[in-house]
Formats: sequence, C-alpha cells, structure tokens
Amino acid sequence: MKLKPFLQGFGLFAVLLTLIPLAAADFWWIRMFDYPHIQLTILTFVAIVVYFIEFDIKWAEDYLFVAVLVMCFSFQMYKIFPYLPHGKHEVEKVSENIDQADVLKFYAANVLQKNTNPNLLIKEIEDKDPDILLLTETNQRWMNDVHDAVAKYPYRVEVPINNTYGMLLYSKFEMKNPQKRFLVDDSIPSIHTILVLRSGKEIMLHAIHPTPPMPQENPTSTDRDAEMMMVAKMALERDLPTIVAGDFNDVAWSASSSLFKDVSSLLDIRKGRGFFNSFNATSFIMKWPLDHFFVSEEFRLVEVKTGENIDSDHFPFYISLSLEPDKAAEQKIEGPTEKQLEKANKQIEDALQEQKEKRSKGE
Repeated sequence: MKLKPFLQGFGLFAVLLTLIPLAAADFWWIRMFDYPHIQLTILTFVAIVVYFIEFDIKWAEDYLFVAVLVMCFSFQMYKIFPYLPHGKHEVEKVSENIDQADVLKFYAANVLQKNTNPNLLIKEIEDKDPDILLLTETNQRWMNDVHDAVAKYPYRVEVPINNTYGMLLYSKFEMKNPQKRFLVDDSIPSIHTILVLRSGKEIMLHAIHPTPPMPQENPTSTDRDAEMMMVAKMALERDLPTIVAGDFNDVAWSASSSLFKDVSSLLDIRKGRGFFNSFNATSFIMKWPLDHFFVSEEFRLVEVKTGENIDSDHFPFYISLSLEPDKAAEQKIEGPTEKQLEKANKQIEDALQEQKEKRSKGE
C-alpha cells in the first residue's frame, strides 16, 4: 500500500470521525464517537507530521489536505486541552493549615459485575481507607463479598441489582435523609444523601450510574443525558456544598457532560490536571475518562488519582477534598443560560415521554 493514498484516506476518515459527534442526534452509533478524541488527536498529529516529512507540499490538493487535517487536529485539541496537565485548575489546591475535620476521602469503583475476584478491591479499601465508598455494578453476590470489608462503615445505602446497575454506598459520616431514587428508568438507581463531616458541617452527595448509549444497553443516549440533567438541576438548586460522583458512561468533553457542567454550575476536578482515564482498564490504547467527580466551589483538592487494578474494566477513582467555604468566591463560575436550561429540560422531557411510551407498550 502506498503511503500517500493511505494518509489521504486516513485524513478523510479523521474528518468524518471529527464531524459525526457534532450531529444533534442521540443514536448510540453517533454518541460513541464522543469518546476517542484523545486517540484521534494523536493519530491526526502523527499523520500531519508524516505527510510533511515524506512529501513535498506543492500541489493544491496537498495544501487542502494538510489544511483539513490541521483544522481537525485543532478542533480535537480544543476539546481535550482543558484536561491536559497544564496547571490551570478549575478546582484549586487545598490551602495551607487546613482543618482535618473538614477533609473527606472518597473512593469510587465500578467493580464489573461478572468479576469474581473481590480480593483486589478489598485490599484497595483497606489501603485507601476512604471515608466514603461508592461501588457500582454491584449485585447481591458483590454485597456479600465486601460485607466484612465494609463493617467499619456505620452508614450505608445498598441497592444490589443483577442488571449491572446495582449501587452500594458506605460512609463513616452520618447520612441524613438518604434516598434511593430511580430518576428515569425504574431499574437504574441513584443515591442522594446529606453527609455530616467530622466538623459537623453538612454536604450533599449525588451518586449516579446512567446507562451508556450502546446497542446492547440503550440504543440512544436519551436516558443517560436526562438523568445527568436531572441531577444537574438538583445541584444548581443546592443549599449545601455538593458533590456529584459516579460512572457517567460519558467522557468529560462530550456535549452532554459539558451541558451537565454548565447547568449544575459545578467544577471538574480533572481540568488542568490530566485525563485520569478510568476505562478501559483492559486496553492499552482505548482509554478515556468515564468516572467523574464534580464539586461545588466550596471544595479544594487535596489529592486525586486512579486506583489499582481490581480485575474490572474500570480503574477505581480516589479523591480527597477539603471543605473551605470561606474561599468559595475565588472559584465560583457563572450559572447556566436560559438556552442551556431549555436544552436540559427538553432532554428530560424526551426521556420521560419515551419511558411513558415504553410502559404503555408493556416493555
């Protein structure tokens, strides 16, 4: 195969993959192209460099081809640049002389329901010793497997389900008014609770795991996007410092995650620090950030990192935060526009209408 036709073919392919996610449609085969922007950015850059090294740029079609590739690369870089480790943080580092009573350690893991080796996760729980532990894809077997490891957590909300959307939440902090909710689909749970820190201050936690847009799961992203928007609106109306955590089944730079962030007015701890790719733990190349922590402006970051391999297709996610409400104004962001709220409401309405039609058909 000749190199030049191959690169030109790749260029057309790169353009196609860049443009597809811009389509205002929620079909899985469109939304799946939100994910590989990191890989596509690298490949496009390599193609540009190879083209310049191997060929003389002297024909109009060469200039056109290179220009198109550069535009694709620029767009892709624009999408992922905020998540490169350049130091411009959205959530600032913790202040000096913090009060340890206002610090919380949070560990979240999608365990992979079919994973039959709980020992690696149990070791991680023992090593990290988090204050709050969120486990997703957990059925009754998984709840039994971690029973002894979570004995030190007096507060808990357990929703074991055998559909890969079970959720277990354990806390050393008191939970006030904990709720198990099924926001869109009556088989997809979320957990919402007030947590009382050691200092006595209260914060709000929303834990979610919406369905991904995949043919074997859900042919569209309608349900996922709607659940994200519902939680975004809850966060927007917050009276307490707020955390939203979980496996979003969505990358940080997608249109839906961006809208979630805008509507919720929450901050993304990844920005300026790195991708912290949590999926796919079994692949060397196809990796992207699907597990997220969004926080309100009252929080500062102590530490963030992905956890060790637990024989899941996800890496766990560990974060330590300090509650510093007196400095909240320094990193507060603007609220959503009317257009953004209208779009979020439309996504919610579409999903609820779709669920209503499914129930009427007995699906």
